[in-house]
Parts: sequence; structure tokens; C-alpha cells
Amino acid sequence: MEPFQIADPLHPIASGGFVPARMPPTARPLNRPVLIEYKQMRFLISDAPSDSNLILYMAEFQRCKVKHVVRVCDPTYATAPLEQLGMKVHDWPFGDGEGPPHTIIRQWLKLVHQQFGKDQEAEPESTIVVHCVAGLGRAPLLVAIALIDAGMTPEDSIAYVREHKRGALNSRQTKFIMDYKPKRSFGSKRLKCPTCAIL
Repeated sequence: MEPFQIADPLHPIASGGFVPARMPPTARPLNRPVLIEYKQMRFLISDAPSDSNLILYMAEFQRCKVKHVVRVCDPTYATAPLEQLGMKVHDWPFGDGEGPPHTIIRQWLKLVHQQFGKDQEAEPESTIVVHCVAGLGRAPLLVAIALIDAGMTPEDSIAYVREHKRGALNSRQTKFIMDYKPKRSFGSKRLKCPTCAIL
């Protein structure tokens, strides 16, 4: 079986240390990131990598053509290996189990619109990773906000995220989503997802 190579033969994963970048193509993180697609948008929801397992996430990110990594929890890994692969890391942490402040929402939507907002009918050419510690609260919440801003109803955004990521969003976060007022940057119509229902 041909080995999977990320890029260079070696990658700096921990400070001063290197690990081989070759691994079987079946190698995956223990909790594999979940891909969510809607219209022209594509997000990868993940838990937080560590320096010791970052190489597994890097391979997964490359498979999905990731250009941006949004980290909404405290840092658990060095960003240099991702940056060497052309992935920009955005540090926008906010409280666990809470909704994001307005400043982070503005930064998040600006990134989403820059990445996906040019042609709503076009196939996505890249992916945004968003991760928190477990990948169940803060990261899915930001994705739900992007879905609402793209025209989905709050109820359907919750259902759509949970359909892909079981156990996502606590009661405080679902209330935040239900109360969220979209910026309507992708258009003035709010669209209903015909297959969604709150789980």
C-alpha cells in the first residue's frame, strides 16, 4: 500500500521535535472531523488536536482542501505545521457552553463571506475548519450561525448540525441560535431546509 505523504518528509509537531509525515492513507483522528455542506459553504467541525496527534488532523484537513482553521478554545497545539501547509489559523476563543460575542460573530461571518460568498451556486473549492475542545458546542454553534446567515431558519440550522454531529449544542446554545438575528449577507430570503426537524 502506498504511504500517504502530507508534504515535506518531516514536520515539526512539537517544539524541537520531528515526526515522519508518512502514514497509511487509512490513518484518521480518533474522533474524525465532521463535514457539513450547505449551498456553496463547506465546514469541517472538529475537536481540538494536540501536538502529539496534529499530524493526523493535518492529513484530514488536506483531504478536504482546508484553507482556514478557526480555533475557539484555548490553544492545544503549535500552529506552525498548519501554516507551513498554507492554512491560516484564527484564534477566536469564547466561553465553553456560551454564545460568541458580537466581535467574534463579525469576524467569523467576514471570513465565511470572503471564503464562500462570491458565487452561491458554485461548488466549494475549499473548507473552513472550526474546532473547540470536544467539537460539540462552540464549533457547531458558529456553523449554525453561518447557516442562518445563508438563509436557513434557526430551527433547521440546529437540526442540520445535529444530523451531522450527534450530541451537538446544549440548551443555552440552542437558545442563542433561536434568538440570533441573521445579517442576511447571502441574500434577503430565509430558506427552509425541507428535510430538517429539530432532533
